[in-house]
Amino acid sequence: MIARIWHGTTKLSDMEEYTKFMKSKAVPDYKSTEGFVKLSFLRHVTGDIAHFNLITYWQNLEVIKNFAGEDYETPKYYDEDKNFLLEFEDKVAHYEVFAEEYIL
Repeated sequence: MIARIWHGTTKLSDMEEYTKFMKSKAVPDYKSTEGFVKLSFLRHVTGDIAHFNLITYWQNLEVIKNFAGEDYETPKYYDEDKNFLLEFEDKVAHYEVFAEEYIL
């Protein structure tokens, strides 16, 4: 399994609206891609900036290419992102998931 990690920032005043957008558009897009396993959508605030980390889990790199394209290290942005994001990072990170544990 491969974890794909994306980071983005918005103004604090846009945090809730961007969260709603991500839940309504991005999350369903990820979930509809064959080979998608699960995701974790994280956010935190520093000063007047909201940070978002989206960790998606995929069966392998080939299915990530079905989602992101052949240059799979390039983030997939949506048209609406230009209304929220303060910057557009050039790359996402990919990690091999070699252990998975659930803590209850």
